[in-house]
Amino acid sequence: MKSLIHTTIPSINNIKTSSIESHNLQFLPKSRRSPQLTTIKAVLNPASIDQYFGLNESDARNPTLSTTFRRPRHNREPNKTVLEAQARVCTGPTQTKPLTEEQAFKVLDTILRSAKGELKDEEEVSKAQLGAFFAAMTIRANAFPEPTQWSEGERRAMDAYWPHLVRTLPSDIIFLADPEGSIMRLGSSIGPQYVGNGSYEMRLVGALREILAGGHLGYEEVQGVLKEVLPLKLEHDTPDNVSESLLSAFLIGQRMNRETDRELKAYCLAFDDELGTSPVPVADVSSLTHYGEPYDGNTRFFRSTLFVAAVRSCYNEASLLHGVDWMPPKGGITEEQMLKFMGANTNITPLQAKQLLEDEAVGFAYVSQREARPSLYSLIEMREHIKKRPSLATTEKVQQIVRATGKEAIVAGFYHEGYEEPLLMLMRRRGVHSGLVVKGEEGALSMTTKLRSVNASKGLPVNYCSGFRSLNTSPSYDVDGVSRESFSLIVDAKEYGFEPSDTPRTDRSVSKNIELGLAALHGEKGPAYDRIVLNAGLADHLLGCKGAEDVSTAFDRAREAIDSGNALNRLMSYIKISQKVK
Repeated sequence: MKSLIHTTIPSINNIKTSSIESHNLQFLPKSRRSPQLTTIKAVLNPASIDQYFGLNESDARNPTLSTTFRRPRHNREPNKTVLEAQARVCTGPTQTKPLTEEQAFKVLDTILRSAKGELKDEEEVSKAQLGAFFAAMTIRANAFPEPTQWSEGERRAMDAYWPHLVRTLPSDIIFLADPEGSIMRLGSSIGPQYVGNGSYEMRLVGALREILAGGHLGYEEVQGVLKEVLPLKLEHDTPDNVSESLLSAFLIGQRMNRETDRELKAYCLAFDDELGTSPVPVADVSSLTHYGEPYDGNTRFFRSTLFVAAVRSCYNEASLLHGVDWMPPKGGITEEQMLKFMGANTNITPLQAKQLLEDEAVGFAYVSQREARPSLYSLIEMREHIKKRPSLATTEKVQQIVRATGKEAIVAGFYHEGYEEPLLMLMRRRGVHSGLVVKGEEGALSMTTKLRSVNASKGLPVNYCSGFRSLNTSPSYDVDGVSRESFSLIVDAKEYGFEPSDTPRTDRSVSKNIELGLAALHGEKGPAYDRIVLNAGLADHLLGCKGAEDVSTAFDRAREAIDSGNALNRLMSYIKISQKVK
């Protein structure tokens, strides 16, 4: 199989050498030539991966777009008509957009025909979709402000279709649509009497009664539900499998009600001990930063965090990245896709990540949610059918899969205003020394050197940062009355000496994102290079890392890590060593 990367990097294809060492030498000045440094072409060429890393070509999966990482077990896509309606109604009290009468009639007709078995395969409305849609309608009727409650058109459509739906839909959906028998004008005793099927659903149904009324749950209640019903089993209709409709209603319902701090903490900490490794692995490193990129990836712009981690490792700032291979709703480029594309082992366990963090040739690691939190990973298919992001989309970014003997920090990206403080709250709960939230491009962590448009959207601008630094040297979870320094700012890259430039577009192309990142680590100056330097240096400075008290010094050492070839060497070492770690 020919590597797909050869069609996307013509400048690199002109290299006419036969060994990794000779590739290295022709791109570096004599003073910086290293026999261990692997070139871009060698890394992305399956033959070279096989020869030098001991991998089979079939192990180095080379899709070109992020969408190809959608897992094979996702056999059925959501019904598009209902999914479009979910995008409008399965959201917050101010963001919800009521359906028009025409839209509502179309959606309810689709649901009725699906329930009658008249729609097949991808046209069928899934249980998770039914749960999310009817839970959203109920919460809107019970708890939302008047502008986002049911429209007159929605009410007319429901009056027309409910007499048919109540005779056709299963009892769990009827419960979600009218839990107290008070919403629909044609009353039903099913909702008020519903308790679920078996003991495994009783707690979930009890929690849903509170959620559907617009209420909130306690910390123990949320954790009790999650631990009882997860991991979600793929085999349907087994005696101990929870209703997908009820679980999807639970997940989106809490997000629609805007989670309390205690609910977010419950989601964040629920599966810390899932692997049974107590205590959590502790890496013997002086500093460790946990990077919480949005799990659903980037669809438009260059994603820099993987390359930033390689840079920071050069001066003993270890980084732990975590994420997934593919995640809805965006289904964009992720760190796991890039590492998989380049031939790295993406099945690293937390214990193996500890080894990579401690390895002097590497100093950073990536752990998939599949390995660290399999219960949460089991929800990916359901999350595609829910459409909108559940509470987990916030809390999964604030994880400590490996701890450190030295100082720890967490960095997380966000997009929607109002979630910056909850994220920082979770970081403080984790007991780290420093925390940082960044509104980068696409809600990811990558800050940009692009000038802000005069037509920029309302709310917090791109490059907004907020965080805290602990003034104590001991871990904050061991210290009473920790003194923290809080900060917030809008980063203007031009003030730090960066020339304004448009952000490189990748448009879901994994290979393009890798090409940009590796070329930058190879010393090629330009927008990608500047973004890696900007994000590495500013993270060091804002988190209070040693040697980065002066921001100009922080940028200089990031540039030195790249220009010396050290950062590229670190990334190449990761690809090689990750395949050999035991």
